[in-house]
Amino acid sequence: MPFHEIAVGRYEEVSHPGTLKAALAEFISTLIFVFAGEGSGMAFNKLTDNGSTTPAGLVAAALAHGLALFVAVAVGANVSGGHVNPAVTFGAFIGGNITLFRGLLYWVAQLLGSTVACALLKFATGGLTTSGFALSTGVSVWNGFVFEIVMTFALVYTVYATAIDPKKGNIGIIAPIAIGFIVGANILAGGAFTGASMNPAVSFGPALVSWDWTNQWVYWAGPLIGAGIAGVVYELFFISHTHEPLPSSEF
Repeated sequence: MPFHEIAVGRYEEVSHPGTLKAALAEFISTLIFVFAGEGSGMAFNKLTDNGSTTPAGLVAAALAHGLALFVAVAVGANVSGGHVNPAVTFGAFIGGNITLFRGLLYWVAQLLGSTVACALLKFATGGLTTSGFALSTGVSVWNGFVFEIVMTFALVYTVYATAIDPKKGNIGIIAPIAIGFIVGANILAGGAFTGASMNPAVSFGPALVSWDWTNQWVYWAGPLIGAGIAGVVYELFFISHTHEPLPSSEF
């Protein structure tokens, strides 16, 4: 089991220059991602006079989030790993790939980055509402909860396979693209039902700035559970687990 690899770390780690630089990188990457993603939604609302979401609007949201996340992960990868998401950080922690103290500092940076991005959007747009994530009509909290678990599992599993796995080789080069693609695809699949957050920071910033906490727990519990499952599954079966070589056949 990978759980023996989970590390708390040392308190001094939070003031180490390298950790602080990594946290700053997470703050900036999350700000970039949320500003573009949330901003695309606000632009759609302005263009449609707060009309209902259309298929074209869903595609636009998926494209904006996918492209923005590709950039946000790429620019932060060499400094912090480019998590840009408390769920990704939690999944990495569960697999023993980041310490608790460093992870908590990442969380603070990510939540601040999202909040600042939403505050800047509210100011720059002349006070337009930073719409928080909400469940669509007919979608129960448990429907949304399962959606967020599954979508975030797919995201964090992709992160493990392309960015964390020490055997990733050259595939690590395309990690930001793959991560952006899975988020865009998940938005196409789940955007019409839950908004497809997969990221507690992305849910937190708009909720704080607009002060609307309706069903916020769904957008925290779902992603964290999905990320934790992905971390355990990938570490247990593909990183920590060793396979005996198959006996050679003789003819």
